[in-house]
Amino acid sequence: MAYINVPEGLSGIRGLLAFRPETARGIGILTEELLCSDIGISRGEREIIAAYVSKLNDCFYCTTSHAATAKYHCKEDEEFVQNAINDPENSTLSLKMKALMAIAKEVQQHGQNVQQHHIDRARNEGASDIELHDAVLISALFCMSNRYVDGLGTFQPKDKTLYDSNGKVRAKEGYLASMPQT
Repeated sequence: MAYINVPEGLSGIRGLLAFRPETARGIGILTEELLCSDIGISRGEREIIAAYVSKLNDCFYCTTSHAATAKYHCKEDEEFVQNAINDPENSTLSLKMKALMAIAKEVQQHGQNVQQHHIDRARNEGASDIELHDAVLISALFCMSNRYVDGLGTFQPKDKTLYDSNGKVRAKEGYLASMPQT
């Protein structure tokens, strides 16, 4: 049970967004822009960054949710997604994505941990300014989202089939379609 009175039956961030639709709108727009963009890194790669940062933050709800969505963007290859978020450097991610994941890890620890050599590595693997920007902002957004979900003690179902069905919907419809209205 959440520490505040959120609508019953809504898990994770969904309950918090429904509790305060005024703030949900901004979070939803930013999430939609970052995770559903077709500029630069793919939607699946964006979801992998979100799931990876959430895993580093030990947020079960966000890790499982975004891994499930990534799976659908990555042609339902759950093993690929799990390998990418568990051990990006030894996964089959592209060299560019491995470099962006290394940056995401540094952002998750502290934004000032990102150093020129991290940027140079990503650029040498073909990362554009937009891809660098989006990887950092996705990482920062999910540090905030993870703390929001966990800091208010939200309900987080353990049944992964629920996340899988929601991930399929998010992959198809995006994030704004299910946002509470103000």
